[in-house]
Amino acid sequence: MNPNAMNPNLYPLEFLYNGNCAICRFDVAHMRRRDRHQRLVFLDLTAPDFDPARYGRTREELLARMTARRADGGIVEGPEAFRLAWAAVGFGWLVAPTCLPGLAWLAERAYASFARHRVSLSRRFGGVFKRLTPKCENGVCHLPQPSRSTKR
Repeated sequence: MNPNAMNPNLYPLEFLYNGNCAICRFDVAHMRRRDRHQRLVFLDLTAPDFDPARYGRTREELLARMTARRADGGIVEGPEAFRLAWAAVGFGWLVAPTCLPGLAWLAERAYASFARHRVSLSRRFGGVFKRLTPKCENGVCHLPQPSRSTKR
């Protein structure tokens, strides 16, 4: 078990995401589906009632880089936000290597590149991610049912 998963300074973690980004919605839906212990609170930065002032930044600044707020009020960004979120849902072992010096540098560069291009990637591949994104209502998530062709 990941020792951070029970850390009251970290969780619940407020995970801020871009609700207009199909890739981001895909990632959030999968984390939400696995968050059996409610360690994550997902906040859509594009929601009309979202208040960026609570985070000391503008909406544009928050949209530019993945941001999360730990339970103790500390702000984390980029790969660290993902590491804490994925650790919360049981995949800490998968992201732990990205803390190692060489891999941390690589993870930061890969994230920076993704962050710059996520909107165009989302536009280009959004249909694929939409089909693979679980539908969540009232804290219950289900994968979409494959459409059946009516060929005869």
